Amino acid sequence: MTEATAPAGRTASRGRIDKRRAILDAAFTVFARRGYGQACVKEIAEVAGVAKPTVYNHLNDKETLFRHAMEAAADTVMAENLAAVERLREPGDDLRAALEDMAYRMLLVCCDERGRALRWLTYAQVARFPDLIEAVQGRTSNRLGEALADRLARLSLSGRLRPCDPEEAAEQLLALLTGPMETRSRLGTREVPAAETRAVAKAAVDTFLRAYGAADVLETTGG
Repeated sequence: MTEATAPAGRTASRGRIDKRRAILDAAFTVFARRGYGQACVKEIAEVAGVAKPTVYNHLNDKETLFRHAMEAAADTVMAENLAAVERLREPGDDLRAALEDMAYRMLLVCCDERGRALRWLTYAQVARFPDLIEAVQGRTSNRLGEALADRLARLSLSGRLRPCDPEEAAEQLLALLTGPMETRSRLGTREVPAAETRAVAKAAVDTFLRAYGAADVLETTGG
C-alpha cells in the first residue's frame, strides 16, 4: 500500500464502520418501536439513510441484524454505566455524595428510553433467541458488577468502607438500586421522574453505607 492510497483506504474503512453503526442504531430504534416480528428491513434502511441492499451487505439477515443491534445497544449502556462507576476512582472527601451521584447516574442509564427498550426486547424475544438474555447480561450487568466490585474493593482497602467481599457488596448495592426502580417504572413500562430516581439512589446508598460504611464515614454523614 502506498502513502497516497493509505489515507483513502482508512477513510473507506472508517466510512464503512460509521455506516454499520448507523444501521445498528436505526435497527434498534425500529425494533424497539415495532417489536421484532413487525419490524422490517426496509424501514430500518430508511431510518439509517441507506439503501435496503446496503443493510444486507453489512448484516446478512434480519436475525443477524437484531442480534448485533441488541449487542451494540448493550455496549452503549455498559459504556455509560462504566463512566458513572469511574467517578468512584476519586470520590473526594464526601463518599456518600459520590456514591449517590454514581447511583443516580446509573439509574438514569437503566431507566432511559434505550435501557427500557433493551430490557423489553431481551425478555420479549427470549423464546426466539434463547441465548439473548445471557448475551445482553454479559455485556451489561455482569461487567457492571465487576467494575463496581473493583471500585468498592479499592475503597475498602483505603479504609473508606469496612472490610468486605467486594463482589457481594457490589451485588447488594445494585439490587438496592434496580429493585425499587423496576417497581416504580412498572417493570420498565413508564419513565420514572427525576425526583423519584434521586430518592431511590439516596435510599439505596444510605442502606448500603449502614452495612458497609467505615465508622468515620457514618459519623461525618450522620449515618
